[in-house]
Amino acid sequence: MKTNFSLLFYLKKPKNHQNGTVPIYLRITVNGRRAETTTSRESKPDQWNSIGGRFKGTKEEVKSFNAYLDNLQAQVYAAHGQLTEAGSIITAESLKNKLLGRNEKSRMLIDIFKQHNKRMAALIGNGYASGTLTCFETTLKHTQGLLAWKYQLSDIDIKKIDHDFITSYEFYLRSEKKCGNNSAVKYIKNFKKIIRVCLASGWVTHDPFVNYKENMKIVDRVFLNKEKLQAMADKTFSTQRLNQVRDIFLFSCFTGLAYANVYKLKRTEIIQGIDGEMWIYTKRKKTDTPSHIPLLPSALSLLNKYTDHPACSNSGKALPVSTNQKMNAYLKEIADVCGINKELTYHIACHTFATTVTLSNGVPIETVSKMLGHSNIKTTQHYAKILDLKVSQYMALLRKKFAND
Repeated sequence: MKTNFSLLFYLKKPKNHQNGTVPIYLRITVNGRRAETTTSRESKPDQWNSIGGRFKGTKEEVKSFNAYLDNLQAQVYAAHGQLTEAGSIITAESLKNKLLGRNEKSRMLIDIFKQHNKRMAALIGNGYASGTLTCFETTLKHTQGLLAWKYQLSDIDIKKIDHDFITSYEFYLRSEKKCGNNSAVKYIKNFKKIIRVCLASGWVTHDPFVNYKENMKIVDRVFLNKEKLQAMADKTFSTQRLNQVRDIFLFSCFTGLAYANVYKLKRTEIIQGIDGEMWIYTKRKKTDTPSHIPLLPSALSLLNKYTDHPACSNSGKALPVSTNQKMNAYLKEIADVCGINKELTYHIACHTFATTVTLSNGVPIETVSKMLGHSNIKTTQHYAKILDLKVSQYMALLRKKFAND
């Protein structure tokens, strides 16, 4: 690929310079980035033509100096030609290194990826969640898998990442790793962040994602309607563990708290709000954003039910929450007993809060978004799109209005 560049010879005055000669430097500029090196020559300011970048005059000595600079310029053009012929990425630094006979250090993709993840791990709880790191670690494994599968390599120079690499990566995720559309897009987006780091650092000059477009599909959110929610609440199970899991799941249905937030919820985070009622004042574990949720009577009743539970009184936790894996396993049993023909997972509780409990009952979407701790209301709008019931109710009111006109 042809790369435009420019050269400039100029005087670079040292600090505290007052008089005498000044070193002449060569500046190479490629795509707005500069690299400089000395020419090992000097000139007095009054003998230098700053516009032409050469010595003034016609004396033989001046011609000799200018011929030296002309030769240096020709060497840069020759270096540019050699790099172009070799198919190398041309940067100001690579041209300078080629001119000086230096071998440019290769920057390897996997090394950069591992360094990125190492820094992310050091910032868990201070800008990053552990789940985010896990996702990037999985992306790293997929990247290593692609290198072995397509290129038979354990690592690759970052400058060799091109559009074909990106499209091959997507194909590998879908065909070899059997990833669904949104999972594949998620891993590609994570990889894109590594490329952005390389671009920002000047290690690559061309973005391989320029002509690539992700296509994230909107997935309908699964939730429990009012009848299924009530059926679960009314059911008495044969074992205490199922009753306990059901209660904790219902608590999330009435508060919108995800599993991680319920697991870490402390009694000290249940306080009296500005209206005199009890509220949850916590931070969302995933986004670290504040979340203030008024407690509905059903949620408050469930909290009071477990006040004296040993797992709560000894730890200060609000509820005796098991591991996410166990909770989801028990929820499958609960779904079977209650006749719920859906794959019941804990995450459905958040969707149920957003749809059945709040939006369906006229709570404004901005309020729901705030309680859920969403940083972008577009995330909350995914729930609103599936509320055909509300559409039906509003259209019924509209029909009534037209009938009366």
